[in-house]
Amino acid sequence: MNPLVERGTDMNALAKTDYAAWSLSEAVVSDFVRKGAHIFDERLDEHGCAELLAQIRATRRFDESLFLSEAEFDANPQHVGVNPRPGRNLLERLEAKLGFVERSPQIVEALWSLLGPDYRILDKKVVCDVPARSLPAWLKRRIHGDPVNNLGAYVRPEHRDITYFYGIDFHQDLIDYKDREADFITLYVYLHPVTEQDAPLYLLEGSHRLGGAVFPHDLKRTGPDCWRYRNGRHGEMYLTQRVLTGETGFAAMWHACALHGAQPDAADHERISLRYLIGRGEAAAAGIDAVNATLAGPASLADTRKDLAADGSAQLRGNVVLEG
Repeated sequence: MNPLVERGTDMNALAKTDYAAWSLSEAVVSDFVRKGAHIFDERLDEHGCAELLAQIRATRRFDESLFLSEAEFDANPQHVGVNPRPGRNLLERLEAKLGFVERSPQIVEALWSLLGPDYRILDKKVVCDVPARSLPAWLKRRIHGDPVNNLGAYVRPEHRDITYFYGIDFHQDLIDYKDREADFITLYVYLHPVTEQDAPLYLLEGSHRLGGAVFPHDLKRTGPDCWRYRNGRHGEMYLTQRVLTGETGFAAMWHACALHGAQPDAADHERISLRYLIGRGEAAAAGIDAVNATLAGPASLADTRKDLAADGSAQLRGNVVLEG
């Protein structure tokens, strides 16, 4: 049964939207095959976004008070276990406010078409790209040149229920899942307008077709919005970079092997978004199967990254999003 019916959707309204849902399903799978991503034409509910954003911002100041002092960090450096987790995830307290995303008809139909009717939410969290004005001077020096500026290690423990970034190199979301099939997707939602100054996501459309690759990736800029991407013996592609700017309620989803990243936040305020990881269900067939059948490279990796030392700290420098 259609999950919209299970939630009590008005049957007259459903009759009017069935064709649109069918069309969306085909568009989503087609976009994933060609581009590795789908960007929704219709924005999510602005009121829902604004209400959730207000509650998130009410929990803390997004300024230097988020961070440890340099002496505090050096006294007990921790690079592992500093991101949101069960029992320490702000969205657990705000679960009742997420219906505008999780019960949105267009989101449900898109996920159903890709992952089957029994798709599963694997993870959801608030992601904050921190503006330069909010970073202590010592921290800017410390992280300069790091390919993945996940700031969790430097954030005070009571604030680690959100993930904080200051720009991030092109990567695949497969990076955090050794030996797992690329049978999940990422759903991203902007809770406020995001311009080119607000650390928008950069997506390399079609990059998923070379399959999984160890981070950092073999990329070279060939033009203002163009990149050459190689994945060893699995091939080479010339790709167009799409900058994901949008208004409140902008939503996009992408394949676990799609390359994406972000510049540091150049605005005077933080960029706050929602990130979901959503996995395939147990259905006999799902759209993601057709997508993965087109991959030239592997759909899973035994090792996903080589940028970290044994303690989780960065051991490589360089960021192609910044350096080109």
